[in-house]
Amino acid sequence: MKIIPLSEGSFTVDGSKEFIPFNLEKDALEERGVGSLLVEVQPFVVVTETDKILLDTGLGFFSEGELQLVKNLKANGIVPQQITKVVLSHLHKDHAGGISYRDRLGHYHISFPNATYYVHQQELQAATLQQSASYNRDAISILLNEKNVVLLQGDEGRIGEKIRWQKSGGHSKNHIVIWIEEAGRQIFFGGDEAPQFQQLKNKFIAKYDYNGRRAMELRQQWKEQGQREGWTFLFYHDIKRPEYTAMP
Repeated sequence: MKIIPLSEGSFTVDGSKEFIPFNLEKDALEERGVGSLLVEVQPFVVVTETDKILLDTGLGFFSEGELQLVKNLKANGIVPQQITKVVLSHLHKDHAGGISYRDRLGHYHISFPNATYYVHQQELQAATLQQSASYNRDAISILLNEKNVVLLQGDEGRIGEKIRWQKSGGHSKNHIVIWIEEAGRQIFFGGDEAPQFQQLKNKFIAKYDYNGRRAMELRQQWKEQGQREGWTFLFYHDIKRPEYTAMP
């Protein structure tokens, strides 16, 4: 398997849930709004023998008339039509902004027309019904009417032979985590419940999680199991260290 990080850069976000680009070399965090957090955004493509799997879809920012996510894919020799699966850990705007794009007339179009999108049914329902600044309902509502959408149900399951998922419910109520397995290698994508290497190392409860204690306990569980089984961890919010392979 080949892992391709697709870094969209660094941003600050405060209570408004608006993501503002942040230049690490020039900008000062203290000049941003009170309570601003520095956030790095990084979807991944995992290339297997049969699929090009996109794990979450970034912020949906445009750069020179094109989604930054698409530009990043093209820089790695992949065009949107080649993505076969899009698996979504959850639908917060920094993870789901690139699901679709809006044309000049204001109409939304699916970003990866040949892909099957996978999202938990309860997450999609919550995201499209809630009035919450955490979700961009316009961008994700397209999933309600697209034919190539599979709504995951229950607490765990499989997507074909090589992908399995589990409802984790730490960061958001219907958050899922994902494993991809091929040729004896196991990749783990924890979305916002294992978003950085440092968070995997240190035990703490995050205030921004739906259930911070559960997220902390799950990180410890995954760390120990991953150590035993030699997982490769992918970190969505860590562009300096996008992946880590634990040694048994």
